[in-house]
Amino acid sequence: MATAKEVLIPDIGDFSNVDVIEVLVSAGDRINAEDPLVTLESDKATMDVPAPYAGIVKELKINVGDKVGQGTPIVLMELEDLAATDDLSTAAAADETRDVAPAVTPSEPTQAHPEPEPAPQTSAAVTTAKRTPPPSLPPPVEKSGGARPHASPSVRAFARELGADLTRIKGTGPKGRILKEDVQGFIKGQLAQTMSVAPTGGLAIPTMPEIDFSKFGEIELQPLSRIKKIAGPHLHRSWVVVPHVTQHDEADITELEAFRKQLKEEASKQGVRLTPLAFIMKASIAALKKHPEFNASLDPSRENLILKKYYHIGVAVDTADGLVVPVVRNVDDKGVFDLAAELADISARARDKKLTPSDMQGGCFTISSLGGIGGTAFTPIVNAPEVAILGVSRSTMQPVYKDGQFVPRLILPLSLSYDHRVIDGAQAARFTSYLSLVLTDVRRLLL
Repeated sequence: MATAKEVLIPDIGDFSNVDVIEVLVSAGDRINAEDPLVTLESDKATMDVPAPYAGIVKELKINVGDKVGQGTPIVLMELEDLAATDDLSTAAAADETRDVAPAVTPSEPTQAHPEPEPAPQTSAAVTTAKRTPPPSLPPPVEKSGGARPHASPSVRAFARELGADLTRIKGTGPKGRILKEDVQGFIKGQLAQTMSVAPTGGLAIPTMPEIDFSKFGEIELQPLSRIKKIAGPHLHRSWVVVPHVTQHDEADITELEAFRKQLKEEASKQGVRLTPLAFIMKASIAALKKHPEFNASLDPSRENLILKKYYHIGVAVDTADGLVVPVVRNVDDKGVFDLAAELADISARARDKKLTPSDMQGGCFTISSLGGIGGTAFTPIVNAPEVAILGVSRSTMQPVYKDGQFVPRLILPLSLSYDHRVIDGAQAARFTSYLSLVLTDVRRLLL
């Protein structure tokens, strides 16, 4: 007797309100146990939710764009025989053990084992690929019974990053499974075809040539961390899409540093470590209020500016696995002691991999401080859809000519990168000049 059963989002770790980016089944589909139902994406990972049973999808309970958490209904399934279904589930799981990535990422997705990289092509293979005429756009690959393309979650995520349509790719793995090499081959063919035609608009970016570095000496293959794999496409997209310009400036923070040291004992009694970053955040809010076009984003039409009336600051945190940018909310309503405590908390959670997706969302403006490491200036990449990011380097004592003589002053280097579609050079110079003025005399925060 057929049994109807509702399938729910399982325990996906310490995450809630995760975005649904892909629904992989439709009403009427017959699916096997462990077939993916939907794909979820947080700021840290992309994960598939598999079917716990075999059966027929009777009703979808979820749509692309929904935000879900543990216990959210996904589909209503009709099970032919629950006992037989359990056997099918076990058999399917055993059959796909070789190269299926875990469908649901644990609470610390950055620790997930990355899929092994494909073996590098031999020089003969590369030569053959170069001599092969670029193929025309292939039609969708026919799947028996209307089944979805057969690929692991990591391969589907890889295909999404490259914009590859899995329905047009023929898998070369066991039982027609689409492998990472298949996606790469498909993209190479499309790029070759694109480059062979004169572009009529847009930006055609050729791929880097493949080089066998082992022929020059000993090498070691080290997989990128999960954070860098996820951040890489975002950074690349921002760098390619956003026309970057960087304005460099300096702030005399001699009095600010003296004031901070006066407050150290009081801060210590409250259990917080008061760093210059808390003051820089407050000064940045004053500059954002003075120049609201920096606290904005372009709308999808690129014809309007969305001015934000809230002040959430992203702070770049260095971790063992790479850079993450948690967001401190409502900075304008908090004092420097409150900010110092919150900075210590989010930094600790970032390094312990305990940040949630909501901790990484909603930023208006980002600060990347390398003052504790060194350097004199750098060019931070705009954290789109924000329109500006402030880079802070190490402060140094420098001789400054003042009142007819050189005096030692503590100088802080500032590097402001901005989206030139929204902000021009004069606006950027005014912003950094005002920011420098406030940092030089923090009493201006009271005005």
